[in-house]
Amino acid sequence: MEDCIFCKIIRGELPSRTIYEDDLIKIIMNINPATNGHLLVLPKEHMVNIMDTTDEVITHSLSIIRKLYPELKEKLNCEGLTISQNNELGQEIKHFHIHLTPRYKDDLLEFTYDKNMISDLDEIFNKLK
Repeated sequence: MEDCIFCKIIRGELPSRTIYEDDLIKIIMNINPATNGHLLVLPKEHMVNIMDTTDEVITHSLSIIRKLYPELKEKLNCEGLTISQNNELGQEIKHFHIHLTPRYKDDLLEFTYDKNMISDLDEIFNKLK
């Protein structure tokens, strides 16, 4: 896609700090990191969200993440890794990507939950089963 920032990075039209690349994916440092070492896994082919993404790209990406995680722990001294991916709402750039956010004991990152927004669990269960 011509105007996609991630496609421009993949084509080399915009700079990036690439830490891994192969035929299917490119892993770059996030320029607005949530923690030290925050990375983005980008498929080289433009795919908008998980519904557009091939099983091959998802499987391959997770395989590389599994290999990368021990290196992140060793080199960055992180204590964990949050793997996240947004679709539509919360997806600032409409190019499928996976966030790899190293976690540190005192990093202050929190996923907060508003219990007032939670519906009746039985009602939701019945809708989903």
